[in-house]
Amino acid sequence: QVQLVESGGGLVQIGGSLRLSCAASGRTFSSYAMGWFRQAPGKEREFVAAISRNFVTTNYADSVKGRFTISRDNAKNTMYLQMNSLKPEDTADYYCAAKSTGPFRLGLTADEYDYWGQGTQVTVSS
Repeated sequence: QVQLVESGGGLVQIGGSLRLSCAASGRTFSSYAMGWFRQAPGKEREFVAAISRNFVTTNYADSVKGRFTISRDNAKNTMYLQMNSLKPEDTADYYCAAKSTGPFRLGLTADEYDYWGQGTQVTVSS
């Protein structure tokens, strides 16, 4: 089992940047593919980005491609989401998730993931 804790959310102006972190504890972090999801009020949880266990494979939602970057540091048991050029439509609660899988594989849907953090709120306003 792995425990996940997100941090780094907050209020930011349009066009600004934030870096979210997801700290993992418990079983070996490098055993898990990791993902970021978000959920805006009144909307379903949606995929944002994912990264494989071995860093090689990443995937992004079209809505964030070119603006967000997912990364991980297995030595620090931490995953990151660098968010640039933020827009009001990026406002949501952001969740990190862990999926036990092979080294190159990703999870692109919420139901593929085994463990979830509690979320961190991101608000983008003018």
